[in-house]
This record gives sequence, C-alpha cells and structure tokens, in this order.
Amino acid sequence: MSFSSNVRLKSFLLSLVLFFLISFGYYLHVLSETEGHYVYLIDDAYIHLAMAKNFALYDVWGITKYEFSSTSSSPLFTYLLSILIKLFGNNDQLPLYCNSILGIGIIYILNRYYADFFKNTNNRVIAVLFTVFFAVLHLQLLLGMEHVFHVFLLVVNIFCLSNLKNRAFVFGFYSSLLLMGLIRFESMFYFVSLAFVLVLMKKWKEAVAILLVGFIPIAIFCYVNYQHSGYLFPNSVVVKGTKLTFDSGFPLHLKTIMVDNFLLNKSFYKIGFFPVMLCLIFILRDFKKKNFHDTVKSNFLLIVLSLVMICHSMFADLKGAFRYEAYILTGFSMALIPKVSGLFKDFWHYIKKEKLISVLVLINTFLLLYKFSFAHLMLDNGGKNIYEQQIQSARFLHTYYNTSKVVANDIGAITYFTNIHLLDIVGLGSKEMIPFNENKKTVDQDFENFLRDYTQHNKYDIAVIYDEWFHGHVPKTWKKAAVLKISNSMNVSQDEVSVYSVNPEHLEQLKENIRQFGWNKNVRVIIIN
Repeated sequence: MSFSSNVRLKSFLLSLVLFFLISFGYYLHVLSETEGHYVYLIDDAYIHLAMAKNFALYDVWGITKYEFSSTSSSPLFTYLLSILIKLFGNNDQLPLYCNSILGIGIIYILNRYYADFFKNTNNRVIAVLFTVFFAVLHLQLLLGMEHVFHVFLLVVNIFCLSNLKNRAFVFGFYSSLLLMGLIRFESMFYFVSLAFVLVLMKKWKEAVAILLVGFIPIAIFCYVNYQHSGYLFPNSVVVKGTKLTFDSGFPLHLKTIMVDNFLLNKSFYKIGFFPVMLCLIFILRDFKKKNFHDTVKSNFLLIVLSLVMICHSMFADLKGAFRYEAYILTGFSMALIPKVSGLFKDFWHYIKKEKLISVLVLINTFLLLYKFSFAHLMLDNGGKNIYEQQIQSARFLHTYYNTSKVVANDIGAITYFTNIHLLDIVGLGSKEMIPFNENKKTVDQDFENFLRDYTQHNKYDIAVIYDEWFHGHVPKTWKKAAVLKISNSMNVSQDEVSVYSVNPEHLEQLKENIRQFGWNKNVRVIIIN
C-alpha cells in the first residue's frame, strides 16, 4: 500500500470511528429511555415508514392502506424503504440502518475529497469532522429521515464536480442530480443556482443539461401526483411551502418572501448569514484581481451555495433540527474549507495574516457548537418524548380503535402502528384539509365548521389532537374525554394531547378505555368529568 493510500485509509477510519462513537453513544441513551427499543426523535420518521409499509404490503401510496395520499416529502426515500420492507420485512429500524450505511459513504467520500487539499491525516480528519458536525449529521442519522441521503447525494455531486475530466465522475455528477430532486424538493434551488452560474460563464449546454436532468424526474412525479391528488407536489410541500401568486395577494406574498422569510428571518442569521459572508469576502477579493469570468470560475461553488442558501431561506424552511438545510451546510464546508486550508497548515501565521476571515471562521465554529448543543437537547429527550406521546397514543389506538376513523394532527406513529382511517387536520395525510392550511393560513371559523360537518357526515370516532393548534376552534359537538400530559417535552409540539369523542354517544366508553389502558408511567392521564 502506498503512503497516500495509507494516509487516506487511516484518516477515513479515524473519522468514521469518532463520528459513530458519538452517534452510538446517543443511540444507547435513547434506548435507555424507551424500554430498549429505539424510537425516532420526531414523529415524521414514522410517516415515511407508514407510507413505505402500505406501498410494500398493499400497493397503496398513502399514509393509510385505504387510499392514495401524497404525504411523503421525500418520495425516493419512502420508495427505498418500501423496497427494504419487501426484502427484509416490516421493521421500524430500517431507516436507521439505511442512514448508517449512507453515513459511512459520506465520510468515505469526504475523506477522498479533502485528500486533494490536505496530505496530513489530522488535518483531513478535522476537515471531515467539521463538515459532518457543521451539518449536525449525527442528529440527522438518528432522526431516521431522508436528510442523510440528501447530504450523501450532494457530497457525491460536489466530489464529482471537482473531477469532471473523468467520464466516471461525469456520470456520478449527473446521476446524483437525477436522484436529488426526489429526495428533497428543495434541491431545485441547487439545480437553478448551478445553471444560473454556468450561464454567467456562458456554458449554456451544461446549464440546460443540469436543468433537464434535475427537473425531469420532478416533472414526472408532479404529473403522476396531480392525477391522484390535484396537486403537483406532496401535501407537505403545498402546506409548508411559501407560494408566490400574481393575484391581489402578490404584494403580501412578496413581503413574506423577501422580508419575513429572508431579511427578518432569525434562523437565516443563525445558520446561513456567516457562511454567506465568508463566501462574499473570497468572491470580492478575487473580483479585484481577476476579470468577471475568472472570478466566477474560481468561486463557482461559493456563489452557487450562497444563492441556494438565500433561495432556501425565502421559499423553504430553516428550522426543524437543522435538517432541511443540512445539505447546504455540508456544501458550504466543502467549498470553504479548501479556501482556508492555510488555517490548518500554519494556524498562527494564518490568523495574523487573515484577521477578518479568521473571525468569521471562529463565528462559524461557534455556530457548530451551538448546533451541537441544540442537537444534544434533542437527542437527550427526543426519543423519550415520542415514546411517551406518539407511541403511547399509537398503542392505545391499536388496542381499542385499530380500524376506526380517527382525527389527528401528528400522524406518523399512529398510522404506522395501526390500521386506522385518518383525517389529518394539518393536511399532510388528508387533501381535504389542505385549503385550510396552505400558505400558512390560520385556523378560523370556516375550518371549525368544515371539521364538524365532515366528521359527523363520515362518522368519525375519536380525535387525538393538540388543543393549542385549534386556537379555540375545536368543534363544539366533540366531547373531551381526557388529557395526556408528559414532562420535559423537547421534540413534540405540545406537552398535552387531548382525546375527544367525536361521537358524543361513545364518550363514556372512550373514558373507560382510557382508564383501562396500561399507559407508560411517565404519562399523566387526566380524565375529564
């Protein structure tokens, strides 16, 4: 084995061991609080599992086995899980295993990528670990969601982008683009930014190729989705995304996008502002020395990722365990670390020479520590919270209402572990509710009236909901049976879940079922008299 190969193997193994030691430590901690079975830190992970289960076992693309519902915001990840369920059986740990394999792939590719910039093992390990922890990858892995896959594809894409003279890397570049859009629809920002910067360089063919490869799979999905649901995108994208329409509401929508989502968005300043500032300094420096074309070429990734960050802030979401922006933070690290390689090679000389850049690097390091501490809080209580609230609710429904009609707002665990018929008040699992939730609408009297009439007409049995989400608009015909309360809530929206009898005639039976059920000892059950 050559010296360079030995260094590469050593740095890969060292990075891998350190990353997975931390991840495994948190995994064991969650097990200690969830009676020995790993529980994901957010309920959304079970949405993927529920859809994958229904597609694998019943050939239904839906949150329940009874009808189509475009609930998954990551069609490709859900489809991958459905294949794994067909091959290995219905196992709720499959997302964890899948993410672990992808995590190994990320560290391997990052190690190869940084090998071009650092010959020293320690420097390479620091670069890899900074990248994965800047994106809080250990948290993403344990969430059991699609974000590790998204990061993996971006890492592959950037690595191949830096080696496009080789045909194999050209294939890898376009293949990763092809898959990326169906893992997360925010990848569209990346496609458009890549194409825009290539147009600035007058590389029209490459720009068109990227747009075609990136958007054709999305267009096919949108066509199929529209045939079934009447919407182009999954319900979650329709409900949570920011919509820009050219009607009478255009000024307000524009103000929301430009001011609320971007200029006054605290999350942008905590997450994206300082990496963008660091990119801007390098771009402006080169602009003073080089012509426009050469400046764009030498700062290609910096420009692309800064545009992606801005677009993401304006049109998507910058919260939720840093998971939505994990791919951008990974990209920033891959673009900026080579630019500050002198900091690794001669630390004291570099900080004396580059004071402003060193300050911004320090701020970004503080951001890493901030995100790491936030991730710690989620990992400390997250699995416990979901186990005590969503999993206990699912167990109760499975015992007494396994095939009943249920109204709910957190829909992952209760649909994965049961066979209920669902009305999701948020609209992720029920398209009937989308008009009341899209474009960040607030709950009103029309919402209450529709919910009352719809649940009566369709003979729904019970509701398991957060009262606070209704803002006083819980239908008056529903009768509250109990409140389920947990403590130290971190990863759930509210610490109290209310259980209602939608059919008042069944109220006393519901109360008796709640009394008889063996709730977890940390769930405080309050029966309403």
